[in-house]
Amino acid sequence: MALTGFPAVVLLVAGIWSLVVWPPFLRRVLKDPRAHDGNGKATRFLTVHVALVSISLLFGAATAAIGIAGLLG
Repeated sequence: MALTGFPAVVLLVAGIWSLVVWPPFLRRVLKDPRAHDGNGKATRFLTVHVALVSISLLFGAATAAIGIAGLLG
């Protein structure tokens, strides 16, 4: 299946969006008081959010790569 034009651009933009939006979210989560317990250890709150951001960045990078591949033919 060939991917050209508009669908490829949509995938590229969606991938870039994910790569731009998630890192600032993670920085806010890291500063959140719920991210660490009284001893400074990571809490489940932090662990879940790091997993969420990591997976989202992976999907964002893959989406952008598919968009680029579609544009390049």
